[in-house]
Amino acid sequence: MAIVPAAVRHRKLASAGAGLPAALVALALLLAGCSSSLLTAGAPPGALPGIVPPLQQPPQASAPTSREHQRILTAYNGAYEDPKLEALLNGTVAKLVAASERPEVHYRVTILNSASVNAFALPSGQLYVTRGLIALANDTSELASVLSHEMSHVIARHAATREDQARQVALVSRVVQDVLSDPETGALALAKSKIALASFSRAQEFEADGIGVGVAARAGYDPYGAARFLTSMGRNAELKSGPGQTHIDPRAPDFLSSHPATPERIKNAQASAQQANAGGAGERDKATYLAGIDGLVYGEDPSEGFVRGRRFLHPRLGFTFLAPEGFTLDNTAQAVLGVKESGGQALRFDVVRVPAEQTLAEYLSSGWIENIDPKSVEEVVINGLPAATATAKGDQWAFRLYAVRLGTDVYRFIFATKRMTAETDRVFRESVGTFRRMTLAESQAAKPLHIKVVTVAPGDTVERLAGRMAIADRAVERLRVLNGLGPHDHLSAGDQVKIVVE
Repeated sequence: MAIVPAAVRHRKLASAGAGLPAALVALALLLAGCSSSLLTAGAPPGALPGIVPPLQQPPQASAPTSREHQRILTAYNGAYEDPKLEALLNGTVAKLVAASERPEVHYRVTILNSASVNAFALPSGQLYVTRGLIALANDTSELASVLSHEMSHVIARHAATREDQARQVALVSRVVQDVLSDPETGALALAKSKIALASFSRAQEFEADGIGVGVAARAGYDPYGAARFLTSMGRNAELKSGPGQTHIDPRAPDFLSSHPATPERIKNAQASAQQANAGGAGERDKATYLAGIDGLVYGEDPSEGFVRGRRFLHPRLGFTFLAPEGFTLDNTAQAVLGVKESGGQALRFDVVRVPAEQTLAEYLSSGWIENIDPKSVEEVVINGLPAATATAKGDQWAFRLYAVRLGTDVYRFIFATKRMTAETDRVFRESVGTFRRMTLAESQAAKPLHIKVVTVAPGDTVERLAGRMAIADRAVERLRVLNGLGPHDHLSAGDQVKIVVE
């Protein structure tokens, strides 16, 4: 659903996603009735008018059209420019191409400035990999497994086959969606930019896995890189979902319905690796890979706003606020979502465009949300900013609403609770009271997190290194997932590991 208006969509509040616990589902459903679909009206799912069908034969060295390329860049916060990293990817692709069944096909690689874990390819040979995926991989063989999987969709002409079957003249038949994508952030970010990527059948995914593992092995890479990376992806998805959360989002299509489950893919990837490994182990090239990603931006880009504990900051738009005590914030593609660790309470923060001549009290009562108590509507001032507040009540949830005008935009706080008490309402009001403009110094000082590669010293443990991370939430688990370490794996002196620092 379209919460962010088209006029301000380029200034989206978020680029990452998460599962929605019950309270957040209540917030989403509360807003669903008044929002328009992001898909083009009257077109097949994902169809965009004016897009010509792809060529049946992938052209060699053809660049993506400026239109489709720009749509993808918009969805993923632009390209991430890093000459060192680009050289690493281009070198890996060159080795894979030489070992592939179709060495005449040329590929171009674009690194996308997104924290999501995603990779996909156009039938023309244009490859896209997010920096979030690059950060999760631990050696060149794991990255090669992703790239060779995407190349395999091009080699096997899956996109052309799907087009013949569906006969859809749209971007949906031009863009290859990879099962490696993060189900929430990929689906939501693409929907936000009106891009719908077609999914492949289970048979096509397994075929691409098999071809990809073989190509990577012939190129000299460890064929087990695919199984390792798929394992890391599964653990990363579990970590992102959090305790007690489920991957429910009424705005998104059933992204996983046409994709094989990760354990099944791991099993098949391991079987393919055993067949491809008859000649001996391939190269993992871990030291080179870690040197290439040292300094990589991790997580959200400050231009899109980011979370630091209970605080959300948006340096580019110049505001910040603090969530109530006990809340965990998540910066998703449509809104900043928060849930209280003990459950039963949640918040949603987003931006809308309200006509300047419409008062905020009128906006709250305009019908965008049901069951407003008209007696509760009140105009207030928050840190010098005009605002209005009201309450609403559903069957199971009570809501405290705020609309705050900052410049030409209006920001909405929607708090949900199972039981509204005077104390709960006071906590919600105090949280909104922290919404304020950032100073110039604060905006300039807001820097992204980044990956730092460190050498394990004698006496270092996972717990000790996790203590050096700039992420307080589940730092030990995050360090293990980020480095492909199992729950009981230990570090040895001299090992190189990734940590996240400011």
